[in-house]
Amino acid sequence: MDKLDAMQTFVRVAEAGSFIAVANQLQVARSVVTRQVAALEKHLGTKLITRSTRSLTLTAAGSAYLEKCRVILNMVDAAESSLAEEKAVPRGRIRLGLPLSYGLQELMPALLDFARDQPFIELIMDLSDQRANLIEEGLDLSIRITADLQPGDIVRRLGQCHLLTLASPDYLAQHGEPRHPSDLRHHECLIYASDNTTAQWTYREGEHTLQVPVRGRILANNGVALTEAAARGMGVTRQPDFIAASYLAQGRVKAVLQDFETPPLGIYAVLPSNRYIPHRVSVLIEHLALALQTG
Repeated sequence: MDKLDAMQTFVRVAEAGSFIAVANQLQVARSVVTRQVAALEKHLGTKLITRSTRSLTLTAAGSAYLEKCRVILNMVDAAESSLAEEKAVPRGRIRLGLPLSYGLQELMPALLDFARDQPFIELIMDLSDQRANLIEEGLDLSIRITADLQPGDIVRRLGQCHLLTLASPDYLAQHGEPRHPSDLRHHECLIYASDNTTAQWTYREGEHTLQVPVRGRILANNGVALTEAAARGMGVTRQPDFIAASYLAQGRVKAVLQDFETPPLGIYAVLPSNRYIPHRVSVLIEHLALALQTG
């Protein structure tokens, strides 16, 4: 048994959740894949995958082994790539974490261009607004929009965006336009929410930072949904300019409190802190940086 081949097959099965899907990817019979994983389990003396008629789940040992396999395979890839990566045609798999709305609206065209131009690269894209732990989730790269980088983050700044406070003309006609962030206490707010959200929005007044408590009965973890609610006159929301742009252009919402808005948020490519950066990932970052500068 070739241990590296077996590791690669196990990682594919764990990520795809299917022996058949991996067999199709590798263009081999399903029995080849199942035998390879079974041989690996026999070699290790432990069960890695629990099989049922409808699904596959990793055992506790399988989950732990999966992370170790990813590290080992990454090291092998690094050793091979470093020999002549400047001359090499980029190839291999990139696991990429993307924020949902920004990924769909701004990054997807550039990523599809990249996939077209790099036929030997496999892109696996996870679109979610949840902050990803790159190492735990096995991601090679994550795109983040934030003003709060974490200590130890390895980043490349790709651009920036601004937050805007938005409401529909009808809502403002009925409820009045807030002139100061403190006025928001009188308004129904449409709040971007995650599991640990505290309902307050940050503004700047001169040199001072204002933390403004807000309330509302509609919360969501997607900015497009909240901007649509604002456009329908259901309250005030605060969203990045790339989401607001089309709504503003159509006159469906108006920007308010612009004299108090905070500095722009950075758009970053964030890399795992404990890994060699493969050539294919560097090529993707350069492609995104150029696309966002010229887009």
